[in-house]
Amino acid sequence: MTTYFTGLLTGLGLIVAIGAQNAYIIRQGVRRAGIGGIVLICILSDVVLILAGTAGIGVLVARAGWLLQILRWAGAGYLVWFAIASLRSASRPAALLAAGPTRNHRVYLTALALTWLNPHVYLDTVILLGSLANQHGPDHRWVFAAGAVTGSAVWFSGLGFGARAMAGPLSRASVWRALDLVIGVTMLILAARLLMSRPG
Repeated sequence: MTTYFTGLLTGLGLIVAIGAQNAYIIRQGVRRAGIGGIVLICILSDVVLILAGTAGIGVLVARAGWLLQILRWAGAGYLVWFAIASLRSASRPAALLAAGPTRNHRVYLTALALTWLNPHVYLDTVILLGSLANQHGPDHRWVFAAGAVTGSAVWFSGLGFGARAMAGPLSRASVWRALDLVIGVTMLILAARLLMSRPG
């Protein structure tokens, strides 16, 4: 159980910080737009990445510097686009009072992009978590991975459905404007940090 809880706390430590993925979950949770599917996408993505790292795929990812560079530029470009969309949305507060019909395929594609186009996802989840899991030996590495997966499931579920539960109090146009402004600025900062970093 010690190994399990170590994995759980380590997984939580890596994903709790507000990043592009978490900011998007909050936004869609408050909008009540496809949040169940988004939470499922984020959890399943983490399951794949954590298990891949635990299985030893992290060694291959660490050597694929060219792939991480492609993801770095693609991810930064996507973050800038998303930031501009959020800032434009904040400039039209009347349109923020209701989410309107949800185009779920676009919502889910955005969740996938914000997850898989971030090279730090591979560095943190596949390489770092995978390395930590394998330090517990062949008999316990999967217990560590199970703990990390549990941490991911707990965090994304709590964040997404918690935001949805708060949708009523947060439905005022002024709150929507502030939320989109914060998310837009956050995305620009994350894009700048991504471009200044040197993954791989």
